[in-house]
This record gives sequence, C-alpha cells and structure tokens, in this order.
Amino acid sequence: MRDRLRPVWCDHLSILRGKYLPQEKIGSGGTRFAQPCFAVHYDKDLIVDAPGTACLEGLPDMELRWDAADIRAGWEPGVHMVTGDLYDRAGRLIPIAGRAALKQALADWAKHGLTPKVGIEFEAFAFTRAEDGSLQPYDVPGGHVYGGGPFNDPLGFTDAVWEAAEDAGFRLDLVTTEYDTPQYEFTLTFDEALKAVDEAVMFRQLAREVAYRKGVILSFLPKPLFDRGGSGMHVNLSFADATGANALSAGPIGGIAGLNDLGRGCLAGWMRHHKGLAGLVSPSVNSYARLQPASMSGYWCNWGEDHRGVTARVSGEGGKKARLEHRMADAAANPYAAVAAVLQAARLGYEGRYDLPEAETEDCFMGQKAAYGTAESLAGALDDLEADTALVAAMGAEYCAHHVHMKRVEIDKTKDMTPEQARDFSIWFV
Repeated sequence: MRDRLRPVWCDHLSILRGKYLPQEKIGSGGTRFAQPCFAVHYDKDLIVDAPGTACLEGLPDMELRWDAADIRAGWEPGVHMVTGDLYDRAGRLIPIAGRAALKQALADWAKHGLTPKVGIEFEAFAFTRAEDGSLQPYDVPGGHVYGGGPFNDPLGFTDAVWEAAEDAGFRLDLVTTEYDTPQYEFTLTFDEALKAVDEAVMFRQLAREVAYRKGVILSFLPKPLFDRGGSGMHVNLSFADATGANALSAGPIGGIAGLNDLGRGCLAGWMRHHKGLAGLVSPSVNSYARLQPASMSGYWCNWGEDHRGVTARVSGEGGKKARLEHRMADAAANPYAAVAAVLQAARLGYEGRYDLPEAETEDCFMGQKAAYGTAESLAGALDDLEADTALVAAMGAEYCAHHVHMKRVEIDKTKDMTPEQARDFSIWFV
C-alpha cells in the first residue's frame, strides 16, 4: 500500500476525528468535514439546536487546513499525521473549536511579550475485554506505584506505546504506574503551548490505538473505577520572554520564595476563577466522581508549594525549571480548550492584579484552609461557568454557549443512569 495522510482534529467530546487521504495529498492543503460534527454526542445523537454547528443552516461543510511543515510521522505503517485549523464556508475560523480557543489565548498572552509553554501529564486506567464483552480492569496482581516491567504490565503495552511514540517522533518524559492499579501516567516534554497540545492530542490517540492492538483498552476518563482514584490531565505551565528566558523565574530559588508578579498573578487568576474553570476543564458527568475532597484532584480552591493536595502547585524548582501546575483538568476535556481555559484564567489574574489568597498550609486529607471547592456536579459547574462572565468573555461567548449546551444535553442523557452506565456512555471514546 502507498503512503497515506491522516488529517485529524479534536472535537468538543475530546474525540479525535479524521480521515485517510491518498499519497498525493501529503503536503499543504485541506479537506472537508461536516460542520455538524460539533453537534454529535457520544451516542451518535445529532443535537440540531446546538449553537455554532449550522445544523439548521443546511448542515454545511467546514474545512480543516494545514501546512506541509506540520505533517509528521504516524504510528501506522505508511501513514503520516497532521492537524490544523477549522474554517467555515465563509472562510472564518470556527470559534467553537478548541484549537481556535487556544490560539486566541496565546495571542492574548503575546500582547505581554510572553509565550506560554506547557507540559501535559495524562493519567489513564487499563482494561481488558471479558468473554461477555464487558470491560474488566487489567490484571496486574503485582502492580505498584512507580513500577515497571511485567508485574506492572504483563502484556507489555506500555513498552509498545513508548516504541511507537519514539518511532513517530513524540517526546516522552516518562511512563510509569500510579498509586492505584491498573493506572498509568504518561508525561510529555515541555514545549510551546500549541505544539505541546498538538503532540498531546495525537499521543493520546497513539496510546489508545497501540494499546488496543495489544488487547488493552486504555481509558483516560476521569473516574472509570469508582473504588479507586481518578485520572487527571495536569497542565504544567511556564512562559518564555522575548529573550527565551523563563519568565516565571526570579532566580535559582523555587517555590513560594521564588514567586514573581507573573506567577502570583497566574495563581490569583486560578483561585478567582476556580469554580468557573471546573465547567470547562472537568466537563463530564463522570468528572465529579473524581473531583472530591481528599482526592488530590483539584477540588479545593487552594494553592501551595510542592503540595499534591492543592489545585495549583508551585514547583520547588527555580531557574529554568520554574513552573506552575494546574491539577483540576481531566481528559474528558478537549485538551486545547482545557489549556486555553487555564491560560485565560491565569491572564485575567495577571492583568487584573488580583489579590492572591494565602497558601494552603493544611494536609488536605484531614483538613484544609480552603473555604470552598468546585461544584458537586457538572450541572453546578456549568452554572458557575455561566456566572463567571469574565472567564466566559476570555474564552469566547460562542465557544462557551456551544460547550454549555452540549454538556447540559449530556446531563439530561445520563440523569437516569447509574454511575457505571454514565461512565460507559463515553468510556470507548476517551
């Protein structure tokens, strides 16, 4: 078979959609998709009144456009990968696309002469399929946190993922096991935000497809097993200034002592917009099984130095490695939109010179100083988002209108389901 091109884009459900094109298309170009893809839900239902989807305007096409320089090696034999931006039939960038929201956030930070850089940490649980077709947790009786080898992965799917990623040019910082089994962490290398998220979105698909060929179903859902911990999508953040230096660095000292005005402003923005952010970065019904007190998940509105119980964690490292970590997001969110939301809330805090609350000093298991956390449900989080007019304006009113509409449909579709049924509504897709 001749080489092929697989152009892809990440939708509102965090599903990677795409198609295969012949060898002649490997180069700068574009291809069309139905704009009403943005109205499709996990159960294939078409939500025709979803704003921004043009379902009631003839269901027109949109075009995914890319540059030849962005084409990269894939993980299937002879298949090249690329992503790009989506444009409507009038040639306008589609505002409800997560990548468009991220590009706007980057443009907003560029006005300050700063280039956001991010590193994405994914967590995921592994399953196998039983004879009756049901999903069962991957059997790793010797599994343990920070583990490797056959006792933690008897089928070797993580080795296969690493090999495929390396062959395709993805840059992994680490693969390891988490506290609960069978849960794994995949951390990608820091880079400029758009490139980093492009890589994260494609890597997640690579991991799921390579694992599936090894007989493992890898789920990035926030809480697929209710008797175990949850899975997050942590966003590590720094900024490059005009000289390329780390703008979060105030010198070799890290932690609270090394915080500068930029870092304090970002943290203050995350605290002020904590409840509204949840509706954007933890956007599934299942997310609120993960976002709980004493769960190290980003529930509490708090921050601290090298503290896994808080939502915003200040690294103890300074200098080139100075960074902030936002720990609330999960991979049910479109990664572009989640990073955009984190960046926009940080920018609002920096520009608005918000006051920064005191750092968390309690352990967040037995107690905490934080006065409140996220909403207890997706419905409450969406209410909080709509009430946060500054965050909605920063993310874009059109983006938020579509997002809230589709997520309220999810709430309605799952309201009579058990938690397990609500999980299974999307487990094959995230």
